[in-house]
Amino acid sequence: MNNPFKYSFDNKRYLTWNYYGKSNFSQKIYKVPLDGPFSCPNRDGTVAKGGCSFCLGGSNAFPALNDRDLMKQYQQRKEIFLRKWPDGIPYVYFQSFSSTHAPLKELKKIYQPFIDNPEIKGIVISTRSDCLDEEKISYLNSLTAIKPIWIELGLQSIHDRTLREMNRGHSYQNFLQAIDRLKNTNLKISVHLINGWPSETAEMMLETAKEVGRLPIHAVKFHMLHICKNTLLGEQYLKKPFELLSKEQYVTIVANQLSYLREDIIIERLTGDGLKEFLLAPDWTLKKVSVINDIDKKMVELDLYQGKNYCDRR
Repeated sequence: MNNPFKYSFDNKRYLTWNYYGKSNFSQKIYKVPLDGPFSCPNRDGTVAKGGCSFCLGGSNAFPALNDRDLMKQYQQRKEIFLRKWPDGIPYVYFQSFSSTHAPLKELKKIYQPFIDNPEIKGIVISTRSDCLDEEKISYLNSLTAIKPIWIELGLQSIHDRTLREMNRGHSYQNFLQAIDRLKNTNLKISVHLINGWPSETAEMMLETAKEVGRLPIHAVKFHMLHICKNTLLGEQYLKKPFELLSKEQYVTIVANQLSYLREDIIIERLTGDGLKEFLLAPDWTLKKVSVINDIDKKMVELDLYQGKNYCDRR
């Protein structure tokens, strides 16, 4: 079957990060994740304590390479990516916790060495909607004159009941207010979504995709809910296991979610990597390539492609 999706050169039916990099820069863009000196307002008492119920304590992809000097950390971790993409374009990815949750003066000291480094072609900053005031946004926007700046916002769901159950510490309206402040800047906006929250139905997850697909954003990341040790959700699961999405259910939901997204939204990720030593469930998430392949097959089976069911009317 011919691929009906126009933004593809590898038969994918959605706009991949790989397509974005190679079509705009003729090369692969790889992100070097850093474990910066940040916390989260949902952990340090600014908003709440304890953090999101699913959170393992930030996201550190390379805990063994954790030099406190962030530039050394970058150089160490970059070497791993160079083995796979020796001609790739490096971006720095401030991944762990909320990477704008600090006074602006401190943020400038943290970001500036990477802005000044000509080897680094872009910056990705992972944060929350309640950690972006006008002053910080203005500063970050000024940096776009030097190199691309991406803001990755954790949302997870548009449903406030779900956000309360997750202990997110903010509402969907708060997220929309941040989008409104960002939309007229040159900053690129990426949104992180989680599928499989126990109280959500497939229709609720599709509704999240429909709503997010209409927003003035540039990219989306999908993630299956991971139940991990040493988290509140993990403790609840061990006491009384609850039903989670099967691989087939997840694959079908994501295939349909993609069809509701605007066709020019970059799909940065379709499923997340779980740390095997901490993952309690679901086991099928450990086979990431298999999940992605099944989503590709499901889109062909259902004759879906990104944007097919997109509607800009609310």
